[in-house]
Amino acid sequence: MPTPSLLILPGDGIGPEVMTEVRKVIDWFGAKRGLSFEVFEDLVGGAAYDAHGTPLTDETMAKAQGVDAVLLGAVGGPAYDTLDFAVKPERGLLRLRKEMDLFANLRPAQCFDALADFSSLKRDVVAGLDIMIVRELTSGIYFGEPRGIIDDNEGGRVGVNTQRYTTDEIRRVARAAFELAKKRGNRVCSMEKANVMESGILWREEVQWVHDNEYPEVELSHMYADAGAMQLVRAPKQFDVIVTDNLFGDLLSDAAAMLTGSLGMLPSASLGAPMENGRPKALYEPVHGSAPDIAGQGKANPSACILSFAMALRYSFDRGDEATRLERAVETVLAQGVRTADLMQAEGGSPASTSDMGDAVIAALEASL
Repeated sequence: MPTPSLLILPGDGIGPEVMTEVRKVIDWFGAKRGLSFEVFEDLVGGAAYDAHGTPLTDETMAKAQGVDAVLLGAVGGPAYDTLDFAVKPERGLLRLRKEMDLFANLRPAQCFDALADFSSLKRDVVAGLDIMIVRELTSGIYFGEPRGIIDDNEGGRVGVNTQRYTTDEIRRVARAAFELAKKRGNRVCSMEKANVMESGILWREEVQWVHDNEYPEVELSHMYADAGAMQLVRAPKQFDVIVTDNLFGDLLSDAAAMLTGSLGMLPSASLGAPMENGRPKALYEPVHGSAPDIAGQGKANPSACILSFAMALRYSFDRGDEATRLERAVETVLAQGVRTADLMQAEGGSPASTSDMGDAVIAALEASL
């Protein structure tokens, strides 16, 4: 069996720092669990622009297409705010998603018990929270045409973005949600705006079709996305798997992330169609941004990036047992009170550094043997 391959794209800001800790974890699995990877590393985002004048080179894109999974740190920062839209760091990430056809974005919102008091909601509302939001990632208003800023006939300007979905685009992300639900609580809630948008009507009808014809054993409900946002902050534990479009998924997943106490603690996966080996094309990344204000200071929390690698173990490398081992190690570290500076400010005390946090996870993995 060939050695599984992984392309690491540290990116900008705190990306290289947190990825250094992930490399420690990857090396540990090779040394202690016999799970070795062929690891490549390259540039993306602002780092790629600085070196090559583009946020993602064709050569790096080809590498991403050829590996079993891509692990990305973060992109962007104020230094690139004045760049032309076409070469902003975020365009590199969007190109990866689009050309790899990563249509299903998995955003877990899980509240670790040790962090329940950091949520803006009461502990009893969020303790034990475990939601999976499945966001369609390669179509909708972020990619629809026509788009742009045009001059009208009266001397003003008009901004145009088009919300567009096809039957196939909706059905394939719905299938991803139903498959995940079968391994979880067996419930899917589909969210859209069918009351005011034709694309929402189509979304509701096609999700219902997939349910009725392919997954009748999974409980399906529908909810308008604005009502869904309200319910997320009212009673979030009513949800198991939420499936929604690109725009609403962007908003709802960030709202759900904050229920857990820290946006910086959460991973994500973006999955596409199966490759020849049967595994989906995949990109894994923490939800947090590049945080340039703390870059290089050892304050960044690497947990989200480490947990992103855990998702890779589960979805790209068929090692759910080892993914669970790594997730429990992170949970153990948090329960021990190990915190980086961002969380420690709320508790008081002496914060751990980025490398301290990574080392603590390795120690917890050692203790699990």
